[in-house]
Amino acid sequence: MRHNKAINHLGRKSGHRKALLANMATSLILHKRIETTVAKAKALQVYVEPLITKSKDDSTHSRRVVFSYLKNKEAVTELFRTVAPKIADRPGGYTRVLKTGFRQGDGADMALIELVDFNEAALASSTKKAAKKTTRRSSKKAVEAAPAAEVETPAAE
Repeated sequence: MRHNKAINHLGRKSGHRKALLANMATSLILHKRIETTVAKAKALQVYVEPLITKSKDDSTHSRRVVFSYLKNKEAVTELFRTVAPKIADRPGGYTRVLKTGFRQGDGADMALIELVDFNEAALASSTKKAAKKTTRRSSKKAVEAAPAAEVETPAAE
């Protein structure tokens, strides 16, 4: 039974689990999207989101704390220089887990974990939808106003 067990141990000892999550977090920060199993993706989400929140405050202390978790200078630099400014106004929920199906070899449930503000396809579709709505509204007004203008023009001649 796993009553009151807060974290998924992923079938590993604590040192192996910490190294796994640190390496996966580094890859996620550097590549913005990685594919892994659903269990590892959910464990990684819990691991990396507090680090991203910590990166909003660019101080020496927060950089050292994040480095103690990631153990990779390039990932820390990328997190504080590129990721933090993009997520500055977001109050949480920096990652997204998308289930992709099953792995060919052993049938493991696979998922894609990505940083939300770095998915260009999703950002482009959301901005297109918003632009489409505003265009539609203004064109209805223009269409209603245009026939009235055409009717007045022939009467004036």
